[in-house]
Amino acid sequence: MLLPAATPLHAAPPQPKPALPGWQANVFAELPGDVRLLVEDSSGALIASGYRDGVIWRLLPDADGDGRTDGIRVLAKGLNLPHGLELDDGWLYVAEEHRVVRFRYRDGKLTGAPQVVLTGMPRGGHVSRTIRKGPDGFFFVSIGSSCNICMEKHPWRAAIIRFRVNDAGKAENVEIYAKGLRNAVGFDWRPGTGEMYAVNAGSDWMGDDRPREEVNRIVRGGHYGWPFVHEYGIRDPKFWRVRPKGVRFIEPVHTFTAHSTPLSIRFLRHQPDVKPGSVALVARRGSWNRTKKAGYDVRWVDFHANGKITDKPFLTGFLRGQTTLGRPVDVFEARNGHIYITDDHNNAIYRVLKKR
Repeated sequence: MLLPAATPLHAAPPQPKPALPGWQANVFAELPGDVRLLVEDSSGALIASGYRDGVIWRLLPDADGDGRTDGIRVLAKGLNLPHGLELDDGWLYVAEEHRVVRFRYRDGKLTGAPQVVLTGMPRGGHVSRTIRKGPDGFFFVSIGSSCNICMEKHPWRAAIIRFRVNDAGKAENVEIYAKGLRNAVGFDWRPGTGEMYAVNAGSDWMGDDRPREEVNRIVRGGHYGWPFVHEYGIRDPKFWRVRPKGVRFIEPVHTFTAHSTPLSIRFLRHQPDVKPGSVALVARRGSWNRTKKAGYDVRWVDFHANGKITDKPFLTGFLRGQTTLGRPVDVFEARNGHIYITDDHNNAIYRVLKKR
């Protein structure tokens, strides 16, 4: 069923505001359900996860030039909290709360029943799972914690796992790639270096300004501290004393305002005036338990040649005073250089591109 390009069930979403000169933004689509993560197929159509509704959407490209999708189609429904998506070799991989499945994807449609790739992911707690295929040919899945601060029983909790998919479509060589990451929803690989980076949302109820949210450089076997230590050496009063002996905890390479909830990081690859690997965009969904709200924006993160990392606003307009107007979740850069931002507060997708 092809839905109209806009199917609003609520007030119109806000008009986002580019904070840097030379950019323009508009509402690309309004969906009849929530929207989280994006991928792009070979035709330029976007595929989006409808997380809470158990739906996968396909959004047609803007062929008529009006700045909006030309239509929305339901690809799949009845899934269990589908979040992460990856297209690979004619398959659409979907990370549900408890498993990874894949569908054969042809001509903009899913054919056949889903194949189960990986099972055994724990339910509850932070339930969003992100899947991406790395440059090494492995699939990576991030799995958040079951709690705010605790000792986890399931070894995959607060971790990123890695596995290969064999010829039969099953996960093999599953390993814990990195751990001590409370909720590393978004991750990407830096062009030019192949380094993996992930954003991580820190623990709550430690005050308005701590711990700060993190960008981490992810290495195989790395431990990033949670629940024993937070941010830059903030020892947890309960769990520091039971930390594993002899483990070196890796500190973040960059931080953001505490509780601002960064949920995605994407390195820019298709901008003619940006060297690939020198800039990443980070979407911050926004705080829920600070005295004064923070986040609710997309940050432009510069990776300088000298190793320094700085950030500045890229897209704003999602917060007016202390009133929430929108909550950015994912950043996705299409092959044509258009940047798409999802907003699960308004069930909307925004498009950002250079002014002509």
